Amino acid sequence: MDWVNAIIQGTLLGGLYALFAAGLSLIFGVMRLVNIAHGDLIVFSAYVCLTITTSLGIHPLVALVLVVPIMAAIGYGLQRGLLNKTLGTDILPPLLITFGLSVIIQNTLLQVYTADPQKLSAGDLEIASIKVGSLAVGMLPLLTFAIAVAVIASLQYMFYKTALGRALRAVSDNQEIAQLMGLDKRHIFGIAMALALAVTAVAGVLLGIRTSFDPSVGGGRLIFGFEAVIIGGLGNIWGTLAGGVILGVAQTIGAKIDPGWQILAGHIAFLVVLAVRPNGLFPRMSA
Repeated sequence: MDWVNAIIQGTLLGGLYALFAAGLSLIFGVMRLVNIAHGDLIVFSAYVCLTITTSLGIHPLVALVLVVPIMAAIGYGLQRGLLNKTLGTDILPPLLITFGLSVIIQNTLLQVYTADPQKLSAGDLEIASIKVGSLAVGMLPLLTFAIAVAVIASLQYMFYKTALGRALRAVSDNQEIAQLMGLDKRHIFGIAMALALAVTAVAGVLLGIRTSFDPSVGGGRLIFGFEAVIIGGLGNIWGTLAGGVILGVAQTIGAKIDPGWQILAGHIAFLVVLAVRPNGLFPRMSA
């Protein structure tokens, strides 16, 4: 039963990794932009939630009502005011700009919040569990996985069933023709980044409830997000969930074998998938 428990816990952990990855997958699929600052924006979201919960005395999940629109507005402004100017045939400028943004975010958080680890308090939710046979499954991991499925399903529906989704796909496929059809690619890209950071806000709050965080942990979240995206397949939104689950299960099985192998096992799973399927397990398919 210990191995079954490791697989269940890894699957649920994969929900959090899928949330890390969903924003990356979205902006790469639409703009072909690799956001090096993505992990730091996840941590920044957690600190925004910490500030709101401390100031207003509300539950972190309730604070999502404020954190999500704040991060979405930051994403739109960031894309329109800065990142749109770097997009083009050369991938180097966006990489350099987002790397610089990562450094700025980390150092700003250090100045404002110090390097002391912080945590979002969710009360009884953190320790509540339900019995599944002889196993106890935490309510927080279950809730995280359910939120991940709901967020990814919503993104999938939006992307393929709505006018906004058609606009995002049109700009992604051919920017010039989309412009001729009356779509403002700068505005569409801004909306894509707003959606990505809205998902990032959810991921950051759930991360802050699950474990402690400090300004330096963004790099690790970025790596987990990238690995989940690549395992699942670039541009495939549901693939990010599969990639997150594979990564989470690999880590928990590695930890079961030896606690020091947890992170290594995830990296090995990533390299194995990359060697066998360089485009990921579920590469993006045309709608």
